Amino acid sequence: MVPGPMKAAVTRMPGPKRIPVPGLGLLMCCHAVKVASRDSSSTRLRRQAAANIVAMATKTPFPMPALSVSVVLHHSDLARLETTLRTLLRAAVVARDAAVLGVVSISIIDNSVSDRYHQALLSTLAGLDPVAAGIALECRALPANVGYGVGHNEAFRATQGDFHLVLNPDIELDTQVLSHGLQYLVQRPGTVLVCPRGIDAAGAPAYLNKRYPSVLVLVLRALPLERLRRCFADRLADYEMHDIECAGEGATVRLASGCFMLVRSAAFRAVGGFYDRYFLYFEDYDLSLRLAQQGAIEYLPDMIVRHYGGGSARKNWRHRGWFLRSGLRFFTDHGWRWI
Repeated sequence: MVPGPMKAAVTRMPGPKRIPVPGLGLLMCCHAVKVASRDSSSTRLRRQAAANIVAMATKTPFPMPALSVSVVLHHSDLARLETTLRTLLRAAVVARDAAVLGVVSISIIDNSVSDRYHQALLSTLAGLDPVAAGIALECRALPANVGYGVGHNEAFRATQGDFHLVLNPDIELDTQVLSHGLQYLVQRPGTVLVCPRGIDAAGAPAYLNKRYPSVLVLVLRALPLERLRRCFADRLADYEMHDIECAGEGATVRLASGCFMLVRSAAFRAVGGFYDRYFLYFEDYDLSLRLAQQGAIEYLPDMIVRHYGGGSARKNWRHRGWFLRSGLRFFTDHGWRWI
């Protein structure tokens, strides 16, 4: 999520040149081999990765699903981002070993509008080695802070994958999260989005998925009204789907958290991605309701992520104002519920 609305035109930056190659596995193979041939100091790990990709491409009778990933930053914590990307790379390798994933591309959109921050970001990315995992990574700095949703849309426009992951820069991924999610989506074409079980920094439930909110619930969450919160604890627990979390079973959900949305690319494209009128907050709820018209949204408790953010309604008064303003827009768009 990114603060600070600024109205500015988005300059479409040219993406990397794409060379059409029959077979998704072969495309990844060619990329890895090309990089290895350019770098005379390639490590044994890189050479072995390229060899593994060649073997995978020649043994697989059909192309495995391609995944694109978008991460949007606004002066985001770079140490957290590094953890996010390292666990993402690890989960991608596990999913590929499970034969449920082919080509992976990661696009990082920097909304910070700061040369100093962007240089620090590039230094952080230089410490990673996505090529060893056969993964393409690009980073773009936009000329203006276009917001969370529009930033993800910018990253998605250049993708051609079967599935797309909307990812926060403060997420730690379990090694099996992509394997479980992709396998579920491949086997159930009627599902358009899968949601993980979230835990917070202390390991407690993060309650990422939600039921349709009421004005009362959002006011209780946005304002420092602890006594009233205790009085309406049951109402808040229902909104946060505590019952589903405690049951430990999968379920169809209505509203998914934008911190981790593994979505079918065709469905995301069909609804036009995120609406640009939601600069900050509720853009994920709006997207969930529109995606639900394309198919099912499923909560999978075996998919696990650790979320270090959250609590948007409990931040400073400026954020609370943005939260309430976006909430007003959400109810205007999708229908009012007062209690």
